[in-house]
Amino acid sequence: MVKLYKWDTAQTFKNEAEIEDYLEYVFADGDPKLIARALGNAARARGMLNTARKTGLNRAGLYRALSKDGDPRLSTLTKVVSSLGFRLAVLPLKKAG
Repeated sequence: MVKLYKWDTAQTFKNEAEIEDYLEYVFADGDPKLIARALGNAARARGMLNTARKTGLNRAGLYRALSKDGDPRLSTLTKVVSSLGFRLAVLPLKKAG
């Protein structure tokens, strides 16, 4: 019999470069739900309690906001992004041709 395990993206990262590449790819996609979920995965990979302490936010609230059904406020996103060692930036879309 085949035994299945629940996939946990946060446990697959081998190093910081993989987290950075993952976030860069997800942000390039631009899907707000996917971005929130990816930030949650990165925060869990680095330790949600540590992220909560760095952001000054409640750990349970972070789990909720950064879950697949979460809809975090911009202030939450910027705090999490900063706690992960990044910053949000607005860049022009690349034009084809």
